[in-house]
Amino acid sequence: MKKRVVVGMSGGVDSSVAAHLLVEQGYEVIGLFMKNWHDDSVVISRECPWVEDSQDALIVAQKLGVPFQTIDLSAAYKERIVDYMFHEYEQGRTPNPDVLCNREIKFDIFLKTALRLGADFVATGHYCRKAESTNAEGSETYHLLAGKDHNKDQSYFLCQLNQEQLSKALFPIGEMEKSEVRQLARELDLVTAEKKDSQGLCFIGKVRLPEFLQQKLLPKKGRIIEIPKDASVFERQLVTTSGEETAANSLTELAAPYAYQPDLGKVVGEHQGAHYFTIGQRKGLNVGGSPEPLFVLATDTTENIVYVGQSDQHSGLYRPALFVTKEETHWLREDLRLEDGEEARYQARIRYRQNLEEATLYQTAEGLYIVFDRPQKSIAAGQFVAWYSGEELIGSGVIN
Repeated sequence: MKKRVVVGMSGGVDSSVAAHLLVEQGYEVIGLFMKNWHDDSVVISRECPWVEDSQDALIVAQKLGVPFQTIDLSAAYKERIVDYMFHEYEQGRTPNPDVLCNREIKFDIFLKTALRLGADFVATGHYCRKAESTNAEGSETYHLLAGKDHNKDQSYFLCQLNQEQLSKALFPIGEMEKSEVRQLARELDLVTAEKKDSQGLCFIGKVRLPEFLQQKLLPKKGRIIEIPKDASVFERQLVTTSGEETAANSLTELAAPYAYQPDLGKVVGEHQGAHYFTIGQRKGLNVGGSPEPLFVLATDTTENIVYVGQSDQHSGLYRPALFVTKEETHWLREDLRLEDGEEARYQARIRYRQNLEEATLYQTAEGLYIVFDRPQKSIAAGQFVAWYSGEELIGSGVIN
């Protein structure tokens, strides 16, 4: 009897080819399109591509000869993704909706829907791979690996999956290069073969963030304060004693965001709301006259202040460490979870497509400290850090 797979068909070339490959591999395939937004009270994207995308997905499904349905997940998407985004930005944090969409929508609600349809697996068009291993006791462990196309590797976006979710997941194009995917789509004469890759929120489209946020977060004038590169606030170091455990208070200081005060710098402009900005941002400040471009170093949503510094090499853009609370620490590989007082070496990234950076993880009673060999640029609270062992994603967490 054929195994049944429900494919999340987005109307793009990747999921189209994924569905084809599964048909070729002998699975019973069902195509499912997720409709994630139709709330007229909040305009997420003026382009509103979901209607065209769903039609393209339907055309591909018909060509492949597989059943196709559309499922409306917009209520859950608003509650779990959009409302969360507004709340995070209001608190001066920078959420990653794509990671949340995979955890909360694709591999939760969508997966449960697929299982109700009798599916053995769900499949997506992500560029990543899955492997399995069995230990001496006979229990299976599932491994999430980077995609063969390292320029398109999307394992980071799946960093919040657990073993149960991964056990039900298939990633048919994970062993392919993007160029190979497009070439196969052309050979199959799929309507999505030359379609541009989607931008913005998954299954929704490109988001004009300032316009989006202003619909719920009202403008509020405040000061833009420039901090000099050599401010004393940037002086910190990791204190270690040979052969002894790293001091907890040293880790706390090392991972803490820089503590800015208005008297550390000078007022150089005015903004319309600190909650509209994120660390590392350059565009949208509308402040001229400085020898070098200004970048956002920090936002204070309580006092409504945006702190900036000149050049992308400003000390305030770089931090040597970060902290993840215990509640926000997630191990895809539960068998590798660190106990309090333990440490381990991994490679980590704090954003999609960032090169993996060597780091040491320190587990404490309070949470997980990640200390990088090299200071990292634009570490922002609310974003996800993911750590790897070679090509395998081991765990992740929300940056505090």
